[in-house]
Amino acid sequence: MIELAEVTKTFGNKVAVNNINLNIKKGSITILIGPSGCGKTTILRMINRLTPYDKGDILINGTSINNIDPVELRRNIGYVIQEIGLFPHLTVFENIAIVPRLLKWEQKKIEKRVKELLDLVTLDHSFAQKYPLQLSGGEKQRVGIARALAAEPEILLMDEPFGAIDPINRLKLQDSFLEIQEEIEKTVVFVTHDINEAIKLGNKIAIVNNGNLVQYDEVVKILNKPVNEFVENLLGKDRNLKALSLKKTKDLITKDGFITVSNIESHEKVKEKMIKKDVFIAFALNENDHLKGRFLLEKEQGIEKLRLIYNSAPWIIERQNNLNEALSKMLEAGEKELPVVDRRKKFVGVIKLSNIFEEFKKNKTF
Repeated sequence: MIELAEVTKTFGNKVAVNNINLNIKKGSITILIGPSGCGKTTILRMINRLTPYDKGDILINGTSINNIDPVELRRNIGYVIQEIGLFPHLTVFENIAIVPRLLKWEQKKIEKRVKELLDLVTLDHSFAQKYPLQLSGGEKQRVGIARALAAEPEILLMDEPFGAIDPINRLKLQDSFLEIQEEIEKTVVFVTHDINEAIKLGNKIAIVNNGNLVQYDEVVKILNKPVNEFVENLLGKDRNLKALSLKKTKDLITKDGFITVSNIESHEKVKEKMIKKDVFIAFALNENDHLKGRFLLEKEQGIEKLRLIYNSAPWIIERQNNLNEALSKMLEAGEKELPVVDRRKKFVGVIKLSNIFEEFKKNKTF
């Protein structure tokens, strides 16, 4: 899909990128990581010709980018940066519609596409008429992703897109992005300085230092066999624990040991169903399968009598959370199993503490 063949870039006497070779697979997320000034952003900018290279070549689907009109090239490559770059005087709708309008799409097609993209990044349609000043940092970044995807590009370039977001919302954005990628399957080149983000998001990681490609491989192979001390230090001493980031909650979802009920059913009817099915947990869902509450059936003082407890706001785990994050939430909630939802908050099953521990044992973490 994207090939960098012996690409070199210099700025004066400084070699910013030195004879880089990369083959990036279609539909994958490739992470560029390394210290500040190592050349990773320069590599990204060379792919869409914002920065010209001096030697070698960059090919997309076998065609040199030097043989593609730069304006046409950039219109077919989505670009998301840390600063987001939304136009403050334009509404969310107008920001997302910029490239489709440049491509002279019909208004109805643009309106349909903006609605699709707001759904994709889980923003209500009412956001279309808001201005950037009215949005939180996370909401702005979601709009930035929507805008980058507006013209349905094959390639998405992302330069530390979540770097300015607070840690909690950053994790949520990472989870949402992985969910979105499952649907759209774009070829993504993603720059970050955060090794945990790289491990969580990447199919492959390209580690760069002083303009040189130090190691490029699948995440699990880099974790298992760092090529040198520089990579070992970048991964950190807890790299065996980091390997658990490769397993996601979605890999351990189960649909056993509980039932689902309508959120408008009476508590008496729910209790009756739970006793009949011999389960002690029921999840209340609305007509869209959104989780609205949880029922627990407990014995009172160990006696035969059963007591029904309802929680309208149970702890949840996102399906893209890795096992470290899932375990942390379970310990904080004091629960042995928790409901799992997707980015649209639809209920998809449960994850159990026992299954996480089994996975930990397989990885010989404990």
